[in-house]
Amino acid sequence: MANLQITVNGSSFAVTLYDTEAARALLDKLPMTVTMHELNGNEKYCYMNESLPASSRRVGQIRTGDLMLYGSDCLVLFYESFQTSYSYTPLGHAENAEELAAALGTGDVEVTFAAQ
Repeated sequence: MANLQITVNGSSFAVTLYDTEAARALLDKLPMTVTMHELNGNEKYCYMNESLPASSRRVGQIRTGDLMLYGSDCLVLFYESFQTSYSYTPLGHAENAEELAAALGTGDVEVTFAAQ
C-alpha cells in the first residue's frame, strides 16, 4: 500500500497506510490541507467534505501515531496512546510518532496530507 506524508508546523511524518478501501479513498483526495481541532488532549480531528468508505470496529487500544476514520467523514490523528471503547476505521500509522505531540501542539493546527 502507498504511504502519505503529514506536515505540521514544519515537521513531516511518514504514514504507512493500511491496504483498505478507506485508505485508498483517502489517497484519492490528496493533497489536502485542513485545520484539525484539539480533542481530549490526545487527538486532532477534522470533518471532511466527503465521506470515505467506513468499516469501523472497536479497536480497543489507540497508539500514538494512529490515523483513523471516525464515522465516515471525520479524520482523526492520535498523538497519545490510550484504551478506548469507540469504533474507528483504521487508516494507517505514523512513523516517528513520539515526536507528533510536540509538532501538533495545543489547540487547532493546520495539517497537510500528501501522497508520498
